Amino acid sequence: MIKTTVKVDGMMCGMCESHVNDAVRKVFQVDKVTSSHSKGETVIISEKPVDEAKLKTAISATGYEVKGISSEPYEKKKGLFSFLHK
Repeated sequence: MIKTTVKVDGMMCGMCESHVNDAVRKVFQVDKVTSSHSKGETVIISEKPVDEAKLKTAISATGYEVKGISSEPYEKKKGLFSFLHK
């Protein structure tokens, strides 16, 4: 799994976050996408790395500016009782 963090400029509210999330979901098959206007970032969890140029284009098309993109390996957090499910 890959965690991609995108610095997005221009998000002012929850509706802005929804626009960015929808734009990402339309272009990529993702497990999870969350945006925060207060942090100015969108976090994408996916099986495969996302195409950065395609991602930038998709977000820019909604009227927001991409300031930076970084990726790192992601491991799902284990629940409190995960030791019971072996």
